[in-house]
Amino acid sequence: MDDLTKLTAADAARRIESGEITSERLVQACLDRIAAREETVRAWAYLDPDYALKQARERDEWRKQGRTTGPLHGVPVGIKDIIDTGDMPTENGCAAHKGRTPEEDATLVAALRDAGAVIMGKTVTTELAVFVPSKTRNPHNPEYSPGGSSAGSAAAVADFMVPLAVGTQTGGSVIRPASFNGVVGFKPTFGLISRKGVLAQSPALDTVGVFARTVEDSALIAELLTAYDPADADMKPRSRPRLREVAIDTPPVTPMLAFVKGPTWDKAEKVTEEAFAELVEALGEQCDTFDLPPIYHQAPKWQKLIQTAEVGKYFGPLLDHAADGISDPMKEMIAEGRTIPAHEYITAKEFRDVLYAGLEEIFERYDAILTPASPGPAPKGFKTTGDPCFNAMWTYLGTPAVTVPLLDVDGLPLGVQLVGPRLDDGRLLRTARWLAEHLAQGTA
Repeated sequence: MDDLTKLTAADAARRIESGEITSERLVQACLDRIAAREETVRAWAYLDPDYALKQARERDEWRKQGRTTGPLHGVPVGIKDIIDTGDMPTENGCAAHKGRTPEEDATLVAALRDAGAVIMGKTVTTELAVFVPSKTRNPHNPEYSPGGSSAGSAAAVADFMVPLAVGTQTGGSVIRPASFNGVVGFKPTFGLISRKGVLAQSPALDTVGVFARTVEDSALIAELLTAYDPADADMKPRSRPRLREVAIDTPPVTPMLAFVKGPTWDKAEKVTEEAFAELVEALGEQCDTFDLPPIYHQAPKWQKLIQTAEVGKYFGPLLDHAADGISDPMKEMIAEGRTIPAHEYITAKEFRDVLYAGLEEIFERYDAILTPASPGPAPKGFKTTGDPCFNAMWTYLGTPAVTVPLLDVDGLPLGVQLVGPRLDDGRLLRTARWLAEHLAQGTA
C-alpha cells in the first residue's frame, strides 16, 4: 500500500477526485504520522484528530454526490497559529492570548475551505510571530532549530505530517524555515494574499506565504489565496495570477539567473560560500554575478526599523495591559519600537521604492536573482531561530521569493533562494521549478 503521506498535494487531489483514495484515508495517514512523530517534532499548537476526520468524511460524501468543491478537495493543510480559524483556537503563540477563539475564519482560511481543503489544525508559531524560539524541533535532527517564526508549518510539511501549510513572513519567517527544513517556501509579492484575520505585527511588511514539498504544490495553494479582498488595504484589484499554470509550464527559453551576494554576504558560512560557488560554476552561461551598490546595505536596517516600530505600535497594548503574558525579549522589542522617531520610520518606508527601482535593470535582463536563503544550515540549539539577514531586504522591497532545497550538510538541508520582480510570481515559480529539476538531476 502506498504511503499516502508522501503524496504531493496535486497528486493527492487527483487521486481523491478519481476515487482512487479517500480524503479520510489520507487524513488518517497524516494523523498516524503525527501520532508517531509529534512528541519529537512538536509542530502543532492545536490538533483535534476527530474533527479533522469529520471534515475528511464530509468531503468524501460531497465527492460521492458530485460536489467536488475545488483544487484541494480533501487535502489536509496546516495553518499557522496567528491566522484566525472560527472553529479552532488562535493563540498567536502568546500566553496573553491563551484560549482565544476567533468568531470567523481569516479570508485565506475561508478560501481554503471553499477549495475543499481539510483544515488539519494550527501549527506552532514563535511568540507573536517574532523571534523568541518556539517548542518546535527540526525533523531532520531535533537538536537543531527549525527556524521561525513559521516553525510548525515548515516542520510539519518537512516531516510528512501534511502536504501543505500556510505561514507568514515579516523578516524571513517563510524562506528561512523552509531552507532549514528542506522544503519549498514561497513568499509572494507583498499585497498578493489577504491578511484579514491574520495577526498584524508589521502591516507594512507582513506577507502570507506557503510551504510545500514541490514548487507545483506551492503554486497550487498560493493561487487559491490570491483573490482580491477589499478588507486588506494593501491589496489592489487585479486579475488572479495563473501561478500554477505558469509554474508547471516549460520555460520558453532557458532561464538566466543573476547571482547577488547581497549586503549581508559577510554572514554567509563557509559551506554556503562553497555551495554557491559550485552552483554558479555549474550554471555557467546561465548565471552572471552582480554586486549591488552600497545603498542596499541600508535595506536590512530599514526593514528591522519598520518592523520594530510597528511592533511597538500594534503590540503596545499588550505591554500596557497584559505584560505578564509576554516574554521579556518581547517587552524589550515593544518598548524599543515606541522610541523610534517618526522621521526615521518614514524615511525607511520611502526608500523601498527607490531601492526597488534600482533592481529593474537586473529584472529586465534576468528571470530571477539567485541568493542564499540563510547564512547556513539550521543552527544547533534553541537560543535563536536563525538570522533572517538573507531575507530581510527582499521582504522590505516587497518582491516575491521562493526557496528550494540545494543540498544536505551533515544531514541538514540548505536552501537556495530565488527572487523575482513584483507581481511576476508565476515566472519566478517556473524558474524555481526549472532550477529544482536541474539540482535534482545534478546538471546545475
